Amino acid sequence: MSAVRASVGAMRIGIVASTTMATESVDLAVEAEQHGWDGVFTWDGLSIGSQEMVDPWAVLAAAAVRTSRLALGAMVFAFPRRRPWEIVRQAVTVDQLSGGRLVLPVGVGVLDDAGFTAVPGQLTGLRERAELLDDALAFLDRAWTGEPFEFAGTHTSTGEMRFLPRPVDRPGTGPRVPVWPVGVWDAERPPVRSLDRALRADGIVVQLRGERAFDDITPDDVASLVAWLDARRDALGLEQPTETPFDVVLQGILPDDDPSAARERLAALGEAGATWWVESRWDPDTVTAGSLFDRVRQGPPGA
Repeated sequence: MSAVRASVGAMRIGIVASTTMATESVDLAVEAEQHGWDGVFTWDGLSIGSQEMVDPWAVLAAAAVRTSRLALGAMVFAFPRRRPWEIVRQAVTVDQLSGGRLVLPVGVGVLDDAGFTAVPGQLTGLRERAELLDDALAFLDRAWTGEPFEFAGTHTSTGEMRFLPRPVDRPGTGPRVPVWPVGVWDAERPPVRSLDRALRADGIVVQLRGERAFDDITPDDVASLVAWLDARRDALGLEQPTETPFDVVLQGILPDDDPSAARERLAALGEAGATWWVESRWDPDTVTAGSLFDRVRQGPPGA
C-alpha cells in the first residue's frame, strides 16, 4: 500500500471533490496529489433536486488509476441505498485498482435524496436505515474473509455466497477496507448506537449533535469524544487499537488567507486526537469547479 504523508503533524488533510462532472473530479484528484494533499473524497447521491451528480465508484476507479498516493473515498457513502453484495464488488475493485488506498466513510443517507423517497417500499425511518447500515457492515466483514458464508441480518438475508479476490492486505488489519461510520457526538448525551458502530469499525466521521456545524468543533470536543470512546471500548471488551490508528475524521472549511491560523487550529485538533481534516466545500452559490481547483493548487491548509 502506498504511504500517505501527514500534512500537519500527525493529521492527514483531504478535500471533497464536490464538482458535478466526472472528468473534473478525477482531474481534481490528480492536482491534489501533485500539490501535497493526502486524500480526495467524492460524494454519493442519486437524485437530489436538480443537482447534477455522478456515480462515486466510477469516479474513484478512474482516480485510482491516475494517482498513486492519495487516500480515496466519498463523504459519505449511503449504504442503506445499496445492496451489500454489490458494495463488496465495487469496493474491492476500487481497492485493487488503487493498491489499497480506498477508505469507506459511511452513513444512513439523507432523505432529500429521491433514491430513498421516490421508490415505493423503501425503508426510510432513521431506525430502519441504521439497521440497514449495520446489516451492510456486518455483511462486508463476512465477505472480506474470502470464505463461503450465509447471512442473516435484520433486513438482509442470503444463501451461501463467497467473494474473491479479497481487499488488499493492509499492515495491522489484513485484507479489509477501512470503514469510517458517521458518529454523532454530544458530551452531555452521547448517542451510543452511532458511536458503538464506529468503535467496531476503523474510525469515525464526527458529526456534532444539534445545530452546531462541522466548523464549530473544538479541541475540547475532540478530546472528550476520544476519552469517551476509549472508556466505551474498555466497557465493551474491545481491544484498544495498537498497530493501526483509530481514525477521527473532521470536516469543515479552514481559511485560505491565514495559513498560520489554519496550522494552529489543525495542530490543536490533532493534539486532541483527530487524525484527518477534510475540507468540505458544498455551497453551490460560492463553490465552483474553478474555485476548487484554485484551492487545491494552494496546497493543504496549514502546510
